[in-house]
Amino acid sequence: MESYLEINRKSWNAKVDPHLKSDFYFLDEFLKGRSSLNSIELELLGNLEDKSVLHLQCHFGQDSISLSRLGGKVTGIDLSDKAIAEAKQLAQKCDTDTKFICTDLYNLPNVLDEKFDIVFTSYGTIGWLPDLNRWAKVISHFLKPDGKFIMAEFHPVIWMFDDDFEEVKYNYFNEKPIIETYEGTYADPSADIVQEYVMWNHSLTEVLQSLIDNHLMIHQFKEFDWSPYPCFRHVEESEKGKWRISKFGNKVPLVFAIDAQKKSS
Repeated sequence: MESYLEINRKSWNAKVDPHLKSDFYFLDEFLKGRSSLNSIELELLGNLEDKSVLHLQCHFGQDSISLSRLGGKVTGIDLSDKAIAEAKQLAQKCDTDTKFICTDLYNLPNVLDEKFDIVFTSYGTIGWLPDLNRWAKVISHFLKPDGKFIMAEFHPVIWMFDDDFEEVKYNYFNEKPIIETYEGTYADPSADIVQEYVMWNHSLTEVLQSLIDNHLMIHQFKEFDWSPYPCFRHVEESEKGKWRISKFGNKVPLVFAIDAQKKSS
């Protein structure tokens, strides 16, 4: 079988064109200045003026460019060569100096020699990685002493259910790779693409302990009963910009967020 990296690179390359055209990514509004960042991560990021920021798994760069617009000196990285090519063009159109690198996250220390004030990642990222200890090691490697790691991510409880939220289908814990084929994409379910992908579920224990084991102190950990994106089936907008799964209401967490700091010694 092909490596998970090649399978997932093909999957994300296939998503780029339909995502660029989708309302989900509101490209026309973005080009006119609309930010792609949400209140959850903005509250944790704070003032970015003149801060160096490493954005992991950046897709085609909207959040990276939004971070640049807030004054950050931003480098975005992603596995998808097609996404990174589009990100570079998008940065030019937006007149930002955002830098982009195409690489597997685990390989990043071999291609980038720099330290950052902030490492950032958000929404639908860690599920593509088999080993969170290696992930946290990369984060720690690129942070300056006392640098911040900011993360917003979908809650692992949600990944336990089937797509229609009728039954618990998957293990909460990282038991084994999840290899499936999916039609369409979360940004456009009607998109004429069929993708195979490989993913892993990661418990909160796995996330938090991997950071702690790699010299990061957790300053804030938050859980939210809403998502800023209507990327799941059967959702309703309970308040403007806050989406919940209809049958669950506010009874289950949909997102968590972390503010951590690298120990200075």
